[in-house]
Formats: sequence, structure tokens, C-alpha cells
Amino acid sequence: MIRWTVNCSILYTDLPLLERPAAAAADGFAAVEFWWPWPVAIPADRDVDAFVRAVESAGVRLTGLNFFAGDMPGGDRGLVSWPGRSRELLDNIPVVAAIGQRLGCRAFNALYGNRVDGVEATEQDELALEMLAACARGVDGTVLLEPVSGAPRYPLLTAADAVAVLDRLGDVPNVGLLADLYHLATNGDDVPAAIDRHAARVAHVQIADAPGRGAPGTGELPIRPWIDRLYAAGYDGYIGLEYRSEGPGAFDWLPREERAGGSL
Repeated sequence: MIRWTVNCSILYTDLPLLERPAAAAADGFAAVEFWWPWPVAIPADRDVDAFVRAVESAGVRLTGLNFFAGDMPGGDRGLVSWPGRSRELLDNIPVVAAIGQRLGCRAFNALYGNRVDGVEATEQDELALEMLAACARGVDGTVLLEPVSGAPRYPLLTAADAVAVLDRLGDVPNVGLLADLYHLATNGDDVPAAIDRHAARVAHVQIADAPGRGAPGTGELPIRPWIDRLYAAGYDGYIGLEYRSEGPGAFDWLPREERAGGSL
């Protein structure tokens, strides 16, 4: 049985953020994930408490949370490789870890970051290794590294790009690939080949259809066969629903009796 989790940062955007876990529960889901919910690395304690209460009150499990990634609406895509902003990320790690402990979340997405003008790529990449290791030391769970599309200065485009970074981390045990099938396909990666080659490194999966980043069935991607291929290759985690859908009917493609899935 496929385990689904709803990304409440890209779905239910017509609702205030703290109402979205309950909306996911009302739609029959048992698990949710979020990008970093605040525009700053260190939110006020009362805001963290309110977020935790919203998830707990909804009766859903938090299965994924991003580290602070900068101004995402403004085009930022992470601080991991961004010289000059390492302090923000380091200060964010204990906050992420505390939320993870309170809600039982064990998957944390560390967006790599865009290339920065005036800085050598090799310098950014060396910094990224330091910061990813710091993230891994700081949380009780797995740090995820994700190839991303639609961000021209983001250097990780394929599964192989991300795995190459993971390989350079050497003996850091709790890191893995976030395989967003939409991003990989949009970037031209050979998704079946990537699954076959890197399934053992996949620690989380997200989906959307393409073109358009809509719900499965709105585009041309063979999403369900790819998911089946992942599970056949040994993946046993959640599948994150990270697509755009406005108004009612966002989950009409998925029968209600299948939405809660299993539990981990």
C-alpha cells in the first residue's frame, strides 16, 4: 500500500497555514509535510508552538520539514552552499531538530542553494559539504538532498548530481536523496534509469505531473509506474504530494479509501 503525505506548503494555499493539517485530515490523509513555514530562520517560540499544536490537533503525522531556505518566493533555493549565510542555517538546525522531536518527524530537506555571483563553484561546494554534515549531526533523522527544476542557478539537476554530493560526504550516515519525480523529469533526467541506479539512496519521494506541476493525470508523466518501480526496488517510505491545485478537486484522482495509506 502506498503511503501518501500531503505537502501543505504548496497545497491548501487558500487556507491559513495552520489550518492546512486539519484540512488534509478532513480529506482523508494521515500524514503531511511542509517547507519551512516561516520567512525567518528562527521564528518566535509562540509561532513554533502554534505550528506544533496545529499538526497535533489535526491528528496527522509530520513526515517532512525543510530547513530554512531563504526567500523562496523571491527565488532563493537554500543556504547550504551560500557563503555569508551559514550562520542562519546553523542557527536554524536546532529549531528544526526540536520540531522534529516534538512531532516525530525524521526527514529534513536541506536545499543546496543557487550559485552566487563572485564565488567559485568549488568554494560553494566545499561549504555545502560542511553544512550538510552539520545538518546531519544536528537532527535525529535523515537529511535530504534534492535536485530542483525551474531555478536556473541551482546546480543539482539530476539524481546523479545529488548522489555525487552524498558520495563526497563519506561516512555521514544519515543523508539521502530526495527524488522529486517532477523535478527530475522536467530537468530531462531518465527517471526509470535513475530509479534503477540510485534506489538504495532514495530517502524520500515527491510527485507532480508535467507539464504544469499539477495533480497526477493532468500531464504526461507515468507517475504510478514510476512509484511501483521505486517500491519494487526496495523503497518503502512516503510519497509526497507536492503539486499545485487550486480550488476543490485537488485529490479527485486518488480514491479516499487509499489516502491514509499505511503507517511507518
